[in-house]
Amino acid sequence: MKITSLTTYSVPPRWQFLKIETDEGITGWGEPVVEGRAATVAAAIDELSDYIIGKDPRNIEDLWTVMYRAGFYRGGPITMSAIAGIDQALWDIKGKALGMPVHELLGGKVRDSIRVYSWIGGDRPAETAAAAVSAAEQGFSAVKMNCTEEMQYVDTWDKVQRCLDNVQAVREAVGPNVGIGVDFHGRVHKPMAKVLIKELEPYKLMFIEEPVLSEHTSSLLDVLRNTPTPIALGERLYSRWDFKDIIASGAVDIIQPDPSHSGGITETRKIAHMAEAYDVALALHCPLGPLALATCLQLDASCYNAFIQEQSLGIHYNTSNDLLDYIHDPTVFHYESGMVRIPDGPGLGIDVNEEYVIERSAQSHRWRNPVWRHADGSLAEW
Repeated sequence: MKITSLTTYSVPPRWQFLKIETDEGITGWGEPVVEGRAATVAAAIDELSDYIIGKDPRNIEDLWTVMYRAGFYRGGPITMSAIAGIDQALWDIKGKALGMPVHELLGGKVRDSIRVYSWIGGDRPAETAAAAVSAAEQGFSAVKMNCTEEMQYVDTWDKVQRCLDNVQAVREAVGPNVGIGVDFHGRVHKPMAKVLIKELEPYKLMFIEEPVLSEHTSSLLDVLRNTPTPIALGERLYSRWDFKDIIASGAVDIIQPDPSHSGGITETRKIAHMAEAYDVALALHCPLGPLALATCLQLDASCYNAFIQEQSLGIHYNTSNDLLDYIHDPTVFHYESGMVRIPDGPGLGIDVNEEYVIERSAQSHRWRNPVWRHADGSLAEW
């Protein structure tokens, strides 16, 4: 079997799909995108295609190694996301060729389903309590919300209080047994992160996500180690080499690699197993489309330390298309009692509606991150 072509499709709301074709008629799909830089990732895939067209798609480890190491410059969001989508599609091809789901090729399932959480509140947290109640009524046992809006290095107490009021409203609305994740989103710098982490302790959070940007974690090690609230991060780390020092630091309780950014199934599985050796939990990052979620679920099936899965159904970004629109059988993602079942079909386990993908790719998208500014006119982290 030989790879004959790679085709990318940029589709609304802000996703990008990849189809890899072979000379035996077996196709594989992946989801390579950096939100806001989809075209750049597509260009990287085109460059990587020089290495892999004509190669046997079943030699996944060797192809991954060539894509990562043979370019001299390595790592970073663009290259690793391009590799990720190709890697996902290669596993999809291999599973389809053998008539098995990817998790069977990884050693089989350690679970049949996994807990999922629902996003509430949007970029600027508001009316989060009502959204949390709605999520709980739909059967979700966990929710995640943004912590703050713009926040300066050292800011005023009213912004802290607004965050506390939002979290308290959610906790009171859903009761003590619904998990609440609070995402600082890298918007908060060290001085205010110390304040917020301490003040949020009474609300018994499921986790605090990205309390500071990953490059600043070392400056908060004592705070992160000593808070009783689990600390999660990793969506902006792209390889086992990026993760190794943070995992070994003892300051992080949950890692959140994104298999559409962190080198696909091949690399993310290695990251997950490295974390397991340090008794660190896995909660894969996935605010993306159906191929990204299918990839995550194949990994969740085979990684013992996975405990919950992000998913984008109804997320505030999905204004024109939603998670289930691009697949023939939406029931493959079977939600029940706050959990979703692991797909058991061959490859990634989903059947892409290629005609609809092509139709929507004609519209494409040009999604960009919002640009926020503080009152003084300086840029605010989004």
